Amino acid sequence: MYQQAVGVRARPDSATSPTLDPLRPPTNLRAEDLIVQKYGGSSVADVAAIKRVARRISDTRRVGHPLVVVVSAMGDTTDELLHLAAALSSRPPGDELDELLTTGERISVTLLAIALADLGVPSRTFSGKKAGLITDGIHGRAHIVAVDPHRIRACLNREEVAIVAGFQGKGRKSKGVTTLGRGGSDLTAIALAAALRAGICEIYTDVEGVFTADPRIVPMARKIDVISTEEMLELAACGSRILNPRCVEYARRFDVPIHVRSSFNGSAGTLVLPAPNHGSHWNKAASVEQPVVSAVLGDTSMGKLTVVGVTDEVGRSAGIFEVIADEEANVDMIAQNVPSGNGATSDLSLLVHRRDGYRLRAALSAAQAPIGFEDLQYDAGIARLSLVGLGMRAGGKVVSRLFRSLAAAGIDVELISASDIRIDVAIRAEVLEDARNAVLRSFGLDDRKVEATPAP
Repeated sequence: MYQQAVGVRARPDSATSPTLDPLRPPTNLRAEDLIVQKYGGSSVADVAAIKRVARRISDTRRVGHPLVVVVSAMGDTTDELLHLAAALSSRPPGDELDELLTTGERISVTLLAIALADLGVPSRTFSGKKAGLITDGIHGRAHIVAVDPHRIRACLNREEVAIVAGFQGKGRKSKGVTTLGRGGSDLTAIALAAALRAGICEIYTDVEGVFTADPRIVPMARKIDVISTEEMLELAACGSRILNPRCVEYARRFDVPIHVRSSFNGSAGTLVLPAPNHGSHWNKAASVEQPVVSAVLGDTSMGKLTVVGVTDEVGRSAGIFEVIADEEANVDMIAQNVPSGNGATSDLSLLVHRRDGYRLRAALSAAQAPIGFEDLQYDAGIARLSLVGLGMRAGGKVVSRLFRSLAAAGIDVELISASDIRIDVAIRAEVLEDARNAVLRSFGLDDRKVEATPAP
């Protein structure tokens, strides 16, 4: 059975939305389709957790699915290894540090293989190098440049579960071990799913899926059943930590559907699917009942920097942005009033991350004379409220409803930025919670009435 299944992806004829049975993969998958599962550090944190993962793998395999399983290091192992290295040297060699950090994942795959053997499930373990993950060779933040999973295919043809150490690969030229940086195990799973043409990639974590807002801060947030990769990319850019942006972009580029779900229960999670215009066999499911706004996120780590009295001459604004580029600072929003009359000046307001704000203010102050402006003002009490949804493309009334809900809550908007699927507004940090709740209610994204909680 497995020999026929490896490398085959389902092509269902049904245009209905995929169902999320808590005990089975989405109905778009045939029983023989390959599944790639990824388990994070919290999912394999101790012996009980590893046994729970082993039972889930055994149950999935019993249904008939060939399996590739990617695992992270146990719990906080990676952080502990980093602290050990830092205690020995302030600048440990990159190649040696990568060799050290990848030991955590290698321990996890071996322990999981032992747990599976106890359940009678045959398996084989792979380092990132043996799994065929080839990187650009940059230590600590390598990018995948090629995948050669021939060893994994052979393992699947023997009807074994392939267990792969996440977060790592081998350099293209040096052949040495490299690590992929934050979210590296997710990226490993997506890359293997793409190379093996898996039916789906399941990302198991300590949350039940993607929510309309951060449920740790907004208890009335509702779990999203289906969301597009485009929307998920925007959520990741807004600060959602469910999936790393690199992982989502890889999935979008290679048409890999993702199922985000909890490893601690059997609940259905969130399907992250290609957008309706992406040509995927999943696209009909993704377009069914697409909400105008899918999620609302808040970020209080922002500041507003205003360059006051910029001389109305060609090149003055360019000088400001050259300083910003030199400081490698990220700017989220830009607003400039248009001067009227000869000799008039303008003000330029920028929304920046607070980690960059004070440093950027100092750099611009040093360049005040050559650029030519009157003053700098910096306000660290700013928050960004972000709305994300594919339905905005067809919903011209979204901005109107947004401003109406904020006005009803007595909240002023200081800056605004909009794209096809995302709207950002800058507001006072102290009213973020009220603003978020008002918008969630306005767009029908809340589940229940709760008491307001402090902004993070």
